[in-house]
Amino acid sequence: MPFFSISGSDFEEMFVGVGASRVRDMFDQAKKAAPCLVFIDEIDAVGAKRMGASAFTGRSNDQTLNAMLVEMDGFDANEGIIIIAATNRPDVLDPALLRPGRFDRQIYVDLPTLKGREEILALHGKKIKFAPDADLSRIARGTPGFSGADLANLLNEAALLAVRQNLDGVTQKILEEARDKVLWGRERKSANLSLKDRETTAWHEAGHALLQLLLPNADPLHKVTIIPRGRALGATMALPEKDVLNRTRSYFVDEMCICCGGRVAEKLFTGDVSTGAAQDIADATEIARNMVCRYGMCDTYGFQCFQEPSPFSGEEQPPPYSAKTAEGIDAEVKALIDAAYAQAEKLIGENRDKLETLAKALVEQESIDGRDVEKMLGLERPREEAS
Repeated sequence: MPFFSISGSDFEEMFVGVGASRVRDMFDQAKKAAPCLVFIDEIDAVGAKRMGASAFTGRSNDQTLNAMLVEMDGFDANEGIIIIAATNRPDVLDPALLRPGRFDRQIYVDLPTLKGREEILALHGKKIKFAPDADLSRIARGTPGFSGADLANLLNEAALLAVRQNLDGVTQKILEEARDKVLWGRERKSANLSLKDRETTAWHEAGHALLQLLLPNADPLHKVTIIPRGRALGATMALPEKDVLNRTRSYFVDEMCICCGGRVAEKLFTGDVSTGAAQDIADATEIARNMVCRYGMCDTYGFQCFQEPSPFSGEEQPPPYSAKTAEGIDAEVKALIDAAYAQAEKLIGENRDKLETLAKALVEQESIDGRDVEKMLGLERPREEAS
């Protein structure tokens, strides 16, 4: 049957009223071709919540949305016209647009599971020549949380790396390097770091890696490197063994502790602190704030949500809690981070010999696989094969 496709942004221009006129024109064409399908991509461009009479702007978007609401379910029935729309911002859509009679069914497209990732890799890999040792199922197991676009990008990067190295096909090693590049950024081997910077980075990453192995609820260590990746001078990489749909409080507590490990080890080595822990500080703070405000994982406030309204919702609302509660939330966040930092200091102090061993090995080897780190430090942990 006839198929009409349009983007939400195509309706709007600088002239007020153009969007509503284009909505009517689109439905007029659809009525003439009925039965037909109409697909509107990025519908949040015109379907965002209306500002209301109090809004000074009097947005033309509101007129466009009103026109669409009338056409989809007004007094004149549009028989034989099926409307399909897509958005990655369902939280900003106007409730009237989502009610039954307009969009009767809402389908949430989640990230692919293990089976889905294997099928997506096989689909995108049809045009790529692989070496005999290439195993897409292993890559699928090692890419939890990847979207279809991430997986397509991974294979593109692998093909480019294979061409640069004049290989006949994409090997398993190339696939894993492409995955690491997509996850953590490309290696910048051209960065000329002084010996002192290399040693400081080695201690910093060794602190992260050591806690990654010592803490029972942390994801398995994948690799630790002092070769700059992306904007970071080094990286400690961890990968879950399987798809994780739910996280526990114990996991978040261990993750905060791992974030603190780099700063603790760096301070132990240099007697000073640097800007190298900036992202670790941001990550730990975000985890702690989410534990208090979103997940109800603190004893003081318990089973409550203090999440503020989305800044993109079009509604200016004060935070859903008092100034006194805001001070209490800040205190809880600080307490969680302080406890994680104290635990990191304790564990690293008790295992300083292992920290020194790993840091010296990193200065010499630059990159060490997670399994090799486990054997080196005598901290082997059971894990699923080819994770």
